Amino acid sequence: MKICGVRAALALSALGLLLCITDMAAAQLSLVPQPKRVKAEHGVPHASAPQPVVIPEGFAPPQEVYAAFPEDNAAAAAPSAPSACQVRLQKIAVFQPIPTLVGAGECGAADAVHLDAIILPDQNKVTVTPAGVLRCPMAEELAHWVREDVAPLTQKLGSAVRVLDNFDSYECRGRNRVRGAALSEHGRANAIDVRLFKLADGRALTLTDVNVDKTWREAIKASVCARFATVLGPGSDGNHEEHIHLDLAERRNNYKLCEWDVREPPVAQAETTPQAAEQNAAPSATAEADDSDEAAQPLDVVPLPRPRPKLAEGAGLRLKKSDPN
Repeated sequence: MKICGVRAALALSALGLLLCITDMAAAQLSLVPQPKRVKAEHGVPHASAPQPVVIPEGFAPPQEVYAAFPEDNAAAAAPSAPSACQVRLQKIAVFQPIPTLVGAGECGAADAVHLDAIILPDQNKVTVTPAGVLRCPMAEELAHWVREDVAPLTQKLGSAVRVLDNFDSYECRGRNRVRGAALSEHGRANAIDVRLFKLADGRALTLTDVNVDKTWREAIKASVCARFATVLGPGSDGNHEEHIHLDLAERRNNYKLCEWDVREPPVAQAETTPQAAEQNAAPSATAEADDSDEAAQPLDVVPLPRPRPKLAEGAGLRLKKSDPN
C-alpha cells in the first residue's frame, strides 16, 4: 500500500511539472509578433505586392535602352494616349512616340518622339538622318521650319530638299561637351544640330560652306533666328564652325540668341594677262632709265643753282622809275 501511494504521488508530480512546462511555452509563443492577416474580399485573399528589383549600376542597360523601349510588356500592350502635340505632329511628320527619357542628373524629357521624316505640303518626305530624339514641341517647330522655310528657299535653287543631316539631337551632356558645365539643351532633348541638306538632284547644301549661295544661307539664317530661341553657328564660340545649333531654351522675357556669321569665300588672286604684264613692265622700264641717268652723273660735280627768271623789259623800266634810290 505504501509503495502504491508513493507511485501515485510521483505520477501526480510529473503531471504537474508537464502542465507547468506547457504553460511556459505558450506564454513565450504569445510574445512573438505574428503577421497580420489581410482580410479577404469576396473570399479571395489579397496577393502581396512584388518588391522592385534593384539592378546594380555596372549591369544596368544604357540610357538608350530606356529611351527606346517600354519598361515591361504591360506598358507595350497598353500605350498611353498621344499628347496634343503628337496629334498635331502626326499630320506633318513621321515619328514614333517613346517613353519618358530619364538620364543622370537633370537629363531627360517628357513627351519625346523619335523623328524619322518630315512631310512636305506636296506629300514628299524629308528624311531625318539619323532619326532625331526630340521633345515633341521641338520636333514640331523643326517640321514647320523645313516645310515653310527650307523647302521654298531650296526650290529657288532648282531642286527639292530630300534629306536633313542630323549632327546631334538628344545626348545627356554639358554644354559643348565640357565636363562640369551647365546642362546642354541636348540633355533635355530640346536641341538639334543641323549640318546640311541634300537635294533631289544630288547636291548637298552645307549651311556653313562659304561656297554655297550666300543669299540662300542668309535667308536660312533669318528663318531660324525668327523661329528658335538659340541659333549658334560660325563666329559664335568656336564650337559650331561646321554645323548650326538650334534649340527652344526658355529664357526670361523670351530672350533669343542668334549668333551665326554668314561668311564669304576668300578673294582669289586674278591671273595676270599678257596686256597687264606689258603695262606693268612699261613703267618699270622708264624707272630703270631714270635711275641709269642719275647714276651716269659724276659724284664730284656739284649742281649749279637754277638761274633767276628774267623780267620783261617793260617791267624792268617801271621798277627803275619807281626806285627812289
